[in-house]
Amino acid sequence: MKLYMQRIFLLLPFLLVTKFSTAQLFPQKNYPKFYFRWPVGARVGLVANFGELRNNHYHMGLDIRTDQKVNVQVYAAADGYIAKVKIEPFGFGRCIYINHPNGFTSLYAHLNNFNPALEKYISDQQYGLKKWSIFVDIPPTAFPVKKGDFIAFSGSTGGSQGPHVHFEIRDTKTDKVLNPMLFGMPVPDNVPPVILRLAVYDRNFSTYEQTPKLYALKKDNGIYKPVGGNIQVNSDKVSFAISAYDRVSGSNNPNGIFNAELFDNDKIVCGFEMDNISYDETRYLNAHIDYKTRSSGGPYLQHLSRLPGYADGIYRCPDGGDGVIRLSDSGSHLIKIVVGDADDNNSTIEFLLTAKEAKNNNTISYATKMFLPGYVNVFEDADVNFYLPEGSLYDSFRINFKKTVPAEGRPVYQLHNNSVPVHNYFPVKIHDNFAVEDTGHIVMKRFYAAKDDYKKAVYENGWYKASFREFGNYQLIVDHTPPVITPIGFRDGMKTTRLNRIAFSVTDNTEEIVNFTGLLDGNWLRFSNDKGKVFIYLFDEHCGPGEHELKIAAEDLAGNKTEKVYKFVR
Repeated sequence: MKLYMQRIFLLLPFLLVTKFSTAQLFPQKNYPKFYFRWPVGARVGLVANFGELRNNHYHMGLDIRTDQKVNVQVYAAADGYIAKVKIEPFGFGRCIYINHPNGFTSLYAHLNNFNPALEKYISDQQYGLKKWSIFVDIPPTAFPVKKGDFIAFSGSTGGSQGPHVHFEIRDTKTDKVLNPMLFGMPVPDNVPPVILRLAVYDRNFSTYEQTPKLYALKKDNGIYKPVGGNIQVNSDKVSFAISAYDRVSGSNNPNGIFNAELFDNDKIVCGFEMDNISYDETRYLNAHIDYKTRSSGGPYLQHLSRLPGYADGIYRCPDGGDGVIRLSDSGSHLIKIVVGDADDNNSTIEFLLTAKEAKNNNTISYATKMFLPGYVNVFEDADVNFYLPEGSLYDSFRINFKKTVPAEGRPVYQLHNNSVPVHNYFPVKIHDNFAVEDTGHIVMKRFYAAKDDYKKAVYENGWYKASFREFGNYQLIVDHTPPVITPIGFRDGMKTTRLNRIAFSVTDNTEEIVNFTGLLDGNWLRFSNDKGKVFIYLFDEHCGPGEHELKIAAEDLAGNKTEKVYKFVR
């Protein structure tokens, strides 16, 4: 008993410091508990939680299980009114926004059909606007709802990879997305996060100019420690990153962690928390992770320091700090990293950190141009140039450039590579001469590894310009190839009595279709385009019995058009 009390006494200062420091960094949330009900008529379960790490963005809500089925009923999570509906080929797919009287908005995405009254209202809006992809505001009195009212069927529309409902809670006034797990959702969780590895960086250099030292971890009396013991570094400035995931009770599904805090000799240095993120900020995930490691096929590593080109965002560092540990003495530093979930389950890494040489090691002389965060960065060459607007970079790097002239086609310009993220779109200009008849059909292609992007190139005094948000290889191409329209299960002159739909596949050499139109007897017809693959018309009251003429038109980035006319009988 005496030994037990001694241990409690020794731990008490650290526990008090941790709680006090956490309260300073991240104030206690006062969200209404149990105001929102579970919005899906299926057993409670998560596919993904708020703040999970995704390609170029955080996951901004809960992905709720629907027992691997579509057309499960979806309910209003609380009283309010349907304020907006969005329909788009990617992203949310078919989506409903509900405003609530307490200042919050709930969002339900990847849906199939809405309830009958709302479905008819949205169909009328689409036909009135002559657009399938819409984002409409709805008058507050049009569709009031009570908590538990049926609003839609679940699906897998938009950017979904399988049946589920994406659910969000937002601050209505600011449109900031909040962590739904802080609102008392009925997902039991008494499982602490799992910490897989620790990464150490020499912060005399850019994080893009080095490969971090990775340390495997093992548990010792409930505390994670580096497998090789305490850590020595040959630097006077270091920072850390971690790989970690969380689980909820009764599930092996790996979810994202909620927060992490770094302590140096029991003093809080920096921390981050996954709450209160807007869609304008979600791309800052690329500053939160070690982007270079991830882009090369490595694991997600979450920084415990704020990169120089990243606004505060999810981070808090006291006294104007940035999370970098300064080793100005020869003594040992007790480093603790506390990783938590939204239910206050925590895991801790602990080790001693010492410096082999407490001196600045920044002795590299840079032979090529250095791009710096916080500045407008310009690259100019006789044949290609670009500039990065202020706020585009999170850390510094040396720009790499290479020009290649292939046996066929125009020159290829390599503007760095995919190891450095860019926050904003930036204009790329390539100097070239084309025949007059080709000038309006120039497309700029960006490619790297297996990913291709195409943009229409705008002519400006001998230069062709397009904007991108990633580095890679750039090339101008002449595009006179029109889209290809292929009917699916449908043909000219067909009797369609037994069909419930007409579908077309539309493909193009640039992979981009900027306009698709279907006219039935001269009137606009609603073709859906979920996931941007196939255009589908489901027979409705706009196609009555008798003979009909269907005209299909498609246009690509370069302005090439294809039109086809079909006769059919209904």
